[in-house]
Amino acid sequence: MVVIRRLNCFDYPKVKKLISYLCNDDNDMLAKSLMEEPLGLLNAMMPLKFKFKSESFVLIENNEILGLVTVVCTLGNPYKINIIRLIFKENRYEIGKQLIEFVVQKIGAKGASNFVVTIDECHEELFDLFVNGCGFRQCSSEVLWKIENPMPVNTNLKFRNAQNSDAEMISELYNSEIINIFKPSLLRNKREFMEPVFSGFVPYYKKRFVMYEDKNLLCYCSITTADNLNYIIDITTNDGYEFDYDEILNSLLYEIAQKKRVFYPLIKQKKYTKTSLKFEEYLKNKGYNPIQTSHILVKDFYKPVKETSQAWQVFLLGENQIS
Repeated sequence: MVVIRRLNCFDYPKVKKLISYLCNDDNDMLAKSLMEEPLGLLNAMMPLKFKFKSESFVLIENNEILGLVTVVCTLGNPYKINIIRLIFKENRYEIGKQLIEFVVQKIGAKGASNFVVTIDECHEELFDLFVNGCGFRQCSSEVLWKIENPMPVNTNLKFRNAQNSDAEMISELYNSEIINIFKPSLLRNKREFMEPVFSGFVPYYKKRFVMYEDKNLLCYCSITTADNLNYIIDITTNDGYEFDYDEILNSLLYEIAQKKRVFYPLIKQKKYTKTSLKFEEYLKNKGYNPIQTSHILVKDFYKPVKETSQAWQVFLLGENQIS
């Protein structure tokens, strides 16, 4: 008999067995991090708008865990759900399909309107599973470029730390720079650019910066790291202005270098923005190397609304957008 249920603290040996085939030094660390989630029993009982941690669900058959899926609400928009982990036994794609469909139905019933997952372009079978097996659609993609041997220098750019009071301006800038065809899926509200209330539960460190001219927001940047070694730099600029990307990157690299002597910077290129092609040309001219392309897949959860006529069934698309 197949059962899908929430991961609990007694599953540790079975989870270790499930991920042992990964054959790397990180599988024990992964198992331990997974088993920290069931400790948040309060989080499990919360409605979506109050959840502050990720949740994992397991598929069990004959008392053996055959697959696991982990989801987390988007900070600032709890009705936008990110699928951040999917593990199943080799070539058992039907297990992955069951887990994905389970979380879409279960969390969708609680009010979630959108689901998103990012998949490395080399994982073609996983891409096929989400798109052809589970009804997700490809929206756009993001590319990470690696800077070899960074040598940052200080600049005179007038950056400052972003504050919650900047969130509305950042949201307007970010949304205005998205190419129109991608806006229905990728728009973000101002709460998604605010500092999270439960920041201690976020499994990464993120620092945000803004640059103004008079009262106009010209540039929004962020530096994110999950391991204090690899730092992802994300830059959003107003396409109505010309920018010296060397100055912007040096300012951000210098910020990292003030705290870390050894680090590996990665630059995120967002393919869905107006300045993407110009930014890509700059990165190529600098000799930076694209090391990872991730496809953004989305699924909108449709909810039936009250019928106005016996002859028609009407469906309403959730108002919240995927980022």
